[in-house]
Amino acid sequence: MTCKACVFDAYGTLFDVAAAAREAAAEPGREALARHWPKLAEVWRLKQLQYSWLRAVTGAHTDFWTVTQEGLDYALEATGLEGDTPLRDRLLALYWELSAYPEVPAMLASLKSGGYKTAILSNGSPDMLEGAVKSAGLGDLLDAVISVEDVGVFKPHASVYDLVGKGLGTAPQEVLFVSSNGWDAGAATGYGFQTAWVNRAGDPVDRLPWVPPHQMSDLTGIPTLAAEI
Repeated sequence: MTCKACVFDAYGTLFDVAAAAREAAAEPGREALARHWPKLAEVWRLKQLQYSWLRAVTGAHTDFWTVTQEGLDYALEATGLEGDTPLRDRLLALYWELSAYPEVPAMLASLKSGGYKTAILSNGSPDMLEGAVKSAGLGDLLDAVISVEDVGVFKPHASVYDLVGKGLGTAPQEVLFVSSNGWDAGAATGYGFQTAWVNRAGDPVDRLPWVPPHQMSDLTGIPTLAAEI
């Protein structure tokens, strides 16, 4: 068996990052958010990622919770919802309890029964990841939850991908790395992982030096792919 471990990005891959805005918009008294939540969710996620990249290349590292709050503040202003402190607090509280995509528990259980190690490799800080894993009930299905805080820089820095081998005792070619971020899957391909891009939105392939060899619309097929590579 070439593949010994399946390692997943967390936010957007296992956990639905739009869930916080969507759930808050459905609550009573959130009419303004109900009109704008898709844009808010999109801008929030984009800025969260952009700020992580900028901090990585400038050496101005901070924890992912700070980046998440900064991204939300930008998104609230971009959608005309700035100044609503109760809404901000509610969105951040919901982010700690993001739901997993529907296929995730069965997919992870299938991998575990097949003898694969399973892990998360995420920009998220350890306490954020602990909250998300607990909320989604995935703790028993994961062998490791690995945070970039161990090296103090965000993806796609190579030192982040190094954490997988250190934590799981695997060589890069023994790892199937799965991400919903095309840039993450691409960089992991360049690192030497076997990779799959979960392209839920049907986005174009990022113009990078590396292209993930496998692409799928959700995580259902990951156990089959792991057995084939």
